[in-house]
Amino acid sequence: MADAIQKDFPLLHHTMNGKHIVYLDNGATTQKPDQVIRSICDYYGGCNANPHRGAYALSVEATEIYENARRRTAAFIKAKRPEEIIFTKNATEALNLVAYSYGFHNIKKGDEILITISEHHSNLVPWQAIAKHVGAKLQYIYLQEDGNLSEEDIKKKLTERTKLVAVTQVSNVLGLKNDLKPIIERAHKMGAVVVVDGSQSVAHMAVNVTELDCDFFAFSGHKMLSPMGIGVLYGRYEILDRMPPFLMGGDMIEYVQEQDTTFAELPAKFEAGTQNVGGAAGLTAAIDYLEKVSFDRVEEIEKELVDYALPKLKELPYVELIGCDSKRHNKTGIIAFNIKDVHPHDVASILDAEGVAIRAGHHCAQPLHRYLGLNASCRASFYLYNTKEDIDRWIEALKKVRGVLGFGA
Repeated sequence: MADAIQKDFPLLHHTMNGKHIVYLDNGATTQKPDQVIRSICDYYGGCNANPHRGAYALSVEATEIYENARRRTAAFIKAKRPEEIIFTKNATEALNLVAYSYGFHNIKKGDEILITISEHHSNLVPWQAIAKHVGAKLQYIYLQEDGNLSEEDIKKKLTERTKLVAVTQVSNVLGLKNDLKPIIERAHKMGAVVVVDGSQSVAHMAVNVTELDCDFFAFSGHKMLSPMGIGVLYGRYEILDRMPPFLMGGDMIEYVQEQDTTFAELPAKFEAGTQNVGGAAGLTAAIDYLEKVSFDRVEEIEKELVDYALPKLKELPYVELIGCDSKRHNKTGIIAFNIKDVHPHDVASILDAEGVAIRAGHHCAQPLHRYLGLNASCRASFYLYNTKEDIDRWIEALKKVRGVLGFGA
């Protein structure tokens, strides 16, 4: 089926450095199917206008496209109501919205913020800033030997002093799913709110924010087939309703006087200015596409690829795998690794010459890399359009890396 799916993605038919592209950087951004590209073109070519602001047909149609995207997104992640969906430009902006609009006003001196050492910088740096600004303490959940979150740390550090917990659903480096339900239940018992970074999960598995019972959930559209520039913040309605706006200006106001302003109701209160309607149209098309394929099939494809790749990688004595020894069945389609004596950037450059695209660096997770004793790593991340042939091309390219740099095999 992956071969049939691949036909929907025009970029994958192109060449890179004269070779057919093997795209294994899906953890950073995914490619876009024809259906998504067409939805964006249809919007800009057929009904481009400002939503919410015009009493004419184009504006009304743009408004319907935008608000339909909100309804579809709410249904996609099983939110209770569309007003709990706030559109942003990406997960980073969504998480900053929570930090500035909720954190600054609800976390006080002496309070504690609990995050995991495996967070992306987007769910780490804002909480550093809040902690420093208000005089709160930033605490970390570290890892067990298998790469999963320390259950001892969760029990020890999630206390009545904890006012907010920020946790990723899937690590963007280790590719391990975190078991969020016990964390969220304990956090709520202690009176804390929970912010979940769903950037690496929402494209790969079915997400139900109501069942999770999280207070906030953020993700980026570009990691789930939709365009760049559209992101989502889910927030529990009663919490969002009490929060002040993050950005101010057009479309988020009720009345503006010379010395005072009242703000619009949710969700408009958090969506200042002209919004990315084309991105919202693309997000709707991406949701349609994923639901047609089904997450059961997405997970099946990724598991087949990981199960196919890992034994082949373990046959190469110079490949050092990272986070691939989990004893639990919670591995997603991300494989982090290094090649002995070779810098990750050199690995990525040599693979690029072979038409294989992977990620190299710290993946916006410097504290995790330091915790693991690494400066950087390589990362291959799979998605529903990747094939076993892609894995074979990647493995063959890896076999050339040390030779190119003058090392023996």
